[in-house]
Amino acid sequence: MNINIWSDVRCPFCYIGKRKFEMALDKFPHKDKVEVTWRSFQLDPNLETRTDVNAIEHLSEVKGISRKQAEGMQNNVTQIAKEVGLNFDFAKVVIANSFNAHRLIQLAKTKGLGNEIEEQLFKAHFIEGENIDDQETLVQIGVTIGLDENEIREMLSSDTFAKEVNLDEMQAQSIGVRGVPFFVLNDKYAVSGAQSPDTFLEALNQTWQEFEEENKKLIVTEGESCTVDGTCN
Repeated sequence: MNINIWSDVRCPFCYIGKRKFEMALDKFPHKDKVEVTWRSFQLDPNLETRTDVNAIEHLSEVKGISRKQAEGMQNNVTQIAKEVGLNFDFAKVVIANSFNAHRLIQLAKTKGLGNEIEEQLFKAHFIEGENIDDQETLVQIGVTIGLDENEIREMLSSDTFAKEVNLDEMQAQSIGVRGVPFFVLNDKYAVSGAQSPDTFLEALNQTWQEFEEENKKLIVTEGESCTVDGTCN
């Protein structure tokens, strides 16, 4: 059973949603038969990377609100994150374009390390305050999960995997994705947003039940018949 997850590593609710989904998957009795694929989705493709402001200051600027109001909004998200064991620090978060991070994700996916790179990029951005648009930072993150350093550097110095990022985003648009995280289960059911673990588990169970029905093997009772080679018995 396949699950596609559209996500942006700049999206706090994508990280929260990842944790809630994982909590549900841990309780799902058929989790060993689930294949998860992470898909790229940039919330703001034109965002300029800035190391001179943090997430709170940036929110204040773009929303035209006071720093206190921005802190209040971010504190709400921080509290939600704590409920699933994540300790966000928006005062440290670097405003960074995520396109190169998505290219790194695409590279990691070719090595079967999609989930690992997502986790490390989320952690770097929201908890450690790393610049996820910085080449050396991306190299370090990639090496941490087992990617080859030279391969990462070669990728970052070219436009490799740019097409794959764009294709993921085009596919998202074609199925009506307007925000992330967005989970598509077996190309049939969708869960939008960082829903509760119970909601995810219910969706997993429902999808699995139908998946199992569609893939049941025929139970054959043998009788007289003719085979394709013309033998009749």
